[in-house]
Amino acid sequence: MDGIQDLRAKYLEQIAGAAGAEALEGVRLAALGKKGEISLMMRELGKMTPDERQVAGPALNGLKDEIDSALKARKVALDDAALDERLKAEWLDVTLPGRPRPRGTIHPVSQVTEECTAIFADMGFRVAEGPQIETDWYNFDALNIAPEHPARQEHDTFFMHRAAGDNRPPHVLRTHTSPVQIRAMQDQGAPIRVIAPGRVYRMDMDQTHAPMFHQIEGMAIDRDISMANLKWVLEEFFTAYFGTKVKTRFRASHFPFTEPSAEVDIQCSWVNGQLRVGEGDGWLEVLGSGMMHPKVLQAGGIDPDQWQGFAFGMGIDRMAMLKYGIPDLRAFFESDLRWLRHYGFGALEAPTVHAG
Repeated sequence: MDGIQDLRAKYLEQIAGAAGAEALEGVRLAALGKKGEISLMMRELGKMTPDERQVAGPALNGLKDEIDSALKARKVALDDAALDERLKAEWLDVTLPGRPRPRGTIHPVSQVTEECTAIFADMGFRVAEGPQIETDWYNFDALNIAPEHPARQEHDTFFMHRAAGDNRPPHVLRTHTSPVQIRAMQDQGAPIRVIAPGRVYRMDMDQTHAPMFHQIEGMAIDRDISMANLKWVLEEFFTAYFGTKVKTRFRASHFPFTEPSAEVDIQCSWVNGQLRVGEGDGWLEVLGSGMMHPKVLQAGGIDPDQWQGFAFGMGIDRMAMLKYGIPDLRAFFESDLRWLRHYGFGALEAPTVHAG
């Protein structure tokens, strides 16, 4: 066919001279569009004799493929050039310091909960959880707390509302995490070794008390558990928590859910108004503990003639105050950003013993 070489030279020149995507698309339509020159010539093949088609067909197909390849190559070149220009215009100096962003802090209660959980986990205790709204049975009866006990009065406990005519004992906001121990015994049986951290609620509010605070309780049950095991566990915990060797002192006490019961003091001293744990001849009460009462074991579905165990409970907020020198419990719950920045912890910050 006449003019193929002319078309080839014409369109290759136009493709090479196309300054942008829009101009290149115009060349494509002029050559290969439905009404393009090459497309119209391809339609003429049907009118040719077989001998003419044998010559013209391969020539036109070759031209079409060459023009198409040239168009694609030019498009890539134009895209690369556009990208280079954009990169030059949007250049960013990555060596400049980043813009500071405000960062939150980890609350001391969350930090101390994680610290305590990690220490007890190293001693084989796993975490158990339970509901914060408890039945009267789990919160009191199962723990051998008598009906006339002061904890069962409205001046000490938050009771939930019951509809008129509903004579069932009202649910309560749990006053301790001890109900979790009952539920754990019922679920797992013995032997068992768990801790139960969580929120608890009591009708109290002053510098060292709050109506909502946090406790962590522990329990270990086996066939030969004794008070000696309890003392070892607590001294190991306090030594790891405060980062120094800590001695404990047990004083006889009474709790409905343990027999015998003991208040636990830790060795300390006061220097210029600052508490120093693990030294001196002073003592500070930190928790209650004892051997689990047989009635509590029975409530958990465990035979007290075959198994025995110890239990203890301490305030997480109080432990945070002792370790990090926080003077007022009420500030824990005031959401004061200045307080949170001062006493809070960074996500990657390793906690240290309070030093002043």
